[in-house]
Amino acid sequence: MMPILDNHLHLQPRGRGPEAMKEFRKHGGTHAILSHMPYDEVPITCGEDWGPSYDITLEMAKKGQELAGVKMFTTVGPYPVLLIGLAEVHGVYDAKMIMVEGMEEAARYVREGKAIAIGEVGRPHFNVSQDIMDASNEILLHGMRLAKEVGCAIVIHAETATVDTMEDLGSMADQVGLARHRVVKHYCGPLVGEESRGLVPSVLASRSNIAEALSRNGPFLLETDYMDDPDRPGAVLGVHTVPKRVKAIATTPEGEAAMWKVCKETPERTYGITIEL
Repeated sequence: MMPILDNHLHLQPRGRGPEAMKEFRKHGGTHAILSHMPYDEVPITCGEDWGPSYDITLEMAKKGQELAGVKMFTTVGPYPVLLIGLAEVHGVYDAKMIMVEGMEEAARYVREGKAIAIGEVGRPHFNVSQDIMDASNEILLHGMRLAKEVGCAIVIHAETATVDTMEDLGSMADQVGLARHRVVKHYCGPLVGEESRGLVPSVLASRSNIAEALSRNGPFLLETDYMDDPDRPGAVLGVHTVPKRVKAIATTPEGEAAMWKVCKETPERTYGITIEL
């Protein structure tokens, strides 16, 4: 038996929630990294809202583990698009400071062993005003600095990954002394090897992406970015996808060795965790 890890998925109180992990387990999933996201139940209006919001993620991870027997890890951080709405209410500077508080709180959760990384954080994935983009990059740089201080990884939400994007994010990490292999580019295409610029691509687990990633020489992770959205069932990819893909690839010795790297060696090096069965 080998570990099967989904590197990035979401659960929502208004969705299937922890029950979704039963499907993940049914198809062979053993480990999952639950990424924090904004929840309707705790709107972010000020710095004091981050803790109660992060606690929802922690509680769903705990229940998912109890219900399904899946080892659940968590990442927490201020989702970058929240800056836009906060800026409309508070102005860009005060909104930025609320997001910075979210980064500080996320680092505290990592420091206390409640989460393994800061994420998903970064910048909007669509065109925004220059002041919003500048503030987003300042918030992200602060998050990278905190990740360096705490000794953890950071999971990036940003525009579509290109070689230039990966280099830009890597250069930001360099500024604060954060090792590039501690920077995970979430929702990534198969930019594996030299094109990753030393970052860890978390490759969306479509068949074509996986085939391309495997053809290149370099570490990568697999994710579904499952949203648990009752209005969009199965988006982005169904919760069963990574287990099914990994099991299909691991039917050959070469495939099994590759999946051990994806599901154990790379996440252990990236996050400083232990993947045990």
